[in-house]
Amino acid sequence: MTGKRCQTPFLLFLVLAACATSPKVPDWVEGTKATAYPDEQFLIGVGQADSKPVAEERAYAAVSRIFKAEVTSQAKDWETYLTLEKRGNVQTERRLTLDSVTKVSTDKVLENVKIAETWRNPQTSLHSALAVMSRAAAQAAFRSKIVELDEAVGRDVKEARGAQDKYLKVRGLRRAIRTLITRDTYNSDLRVVTGGRGVVADYSVAGLTGELEKLLNESIVVAVEVKGDQAEAVRQAVMEGLAREGLPVTARNASGDAATADLLVKGEARLWPADLPDPHFRYVRWCADFVIVNQQNQLVLGSVARSGREGHLNIPEAAGRALKSLQQEVSSALAKSLAEHIFGDPPSDTAPAPAACPKP
Repeated sequence: MTGKRCQTPFLLFLVLAACATSPKVPDWVEGTKATAYPDEQFLIGVGQADSKPVAEERAYAAVSRIFKAEVTSQAKDWETYLTLEKRGNVQTERRLTLDSVTKVSTDKVLENVKIAETWRNPQTSLHSALAVMSRAAAQAAFRSKIVELDEAVGRDVKEARGAQDKYLKVRGLRRAIRTLITRDTYNSDLRVVTGGRGVVADYSVAGLTGELEKLLNESIVVAVEVKGDQAEAVRQAVMEGLAREGLPVTARNASGDAATADLLVKGEARLWPADLPDPHFRYVRWCADFVIVNQQNQLVLGSVARSGREGHLNIPEAAGRALKSLQQEVSSALAKSLAEHIFGDPPSDTAPAPAACPKP
């Protein structure tokens, strides 16, 4: 055999196999650069998996992680407001958390990302996917959204500061803060695609949050009035539940003067031994009926009715458990209902609660 001429079919096969050109591996598969998508024009992410769909999903996620890091670093500026939102344990449906903010960021980032290339390794069958984002296109989209959000924040702040109704002030400021946080996430993403250049905002989350907290503390007063069994213990539990929501409360007894309060939370709590046929445990039943009243017009804004029973080896221990259950359930429900009214959230329960305590 001379050169690559083969004398037998078998040798010819070997020569052809040796001469065959292996598929060229794209530069982005094993590196962090893609020649076709230069850094100054594109952001890229690479994903690998045993299947093409999973590889593409991981490529999208790789791009998202670039932006998530920037949003997380920005979160320190939102700490005061996020803390205000997380007070208490009952307002999960209205909380704004870092997780929800980063999800918003991820969703809008992915709107500007596409899968540009895929490749399958013929030896390992491993799939690779390249996700790319055009910096210019993303920058234009982010800047346009920032302008829109800045206008919304400005309107809400202006309306809040000009409103005579204190609840409209609270709701306007809260709405402005939430919008401003969304605006800040877009600005964080803009800094990523521009290499650090963002758009300065007219307001800050910390500044508006301080304004909101001052308004809540100085303008809205909630009085708490409880009658019946363990009235003081129940009143303290209700007050603590409202305080966790950032609502200023004042304690008062049944004969107190609520003239200075904007909202009055009043109700009755009862506990009594339950005669149940159980040879080992003793039981105590509990019930509570509360309403939230607007002191200005005496309208009932919400009602809470709860009941239950707790058991233990003796009545005193059962009574202690019953009181604890009453305190937890009633304070959480009242805090939720009151916060919905003050912040203007849709009520979770629009139907008046039927009485929980049996009539004497």
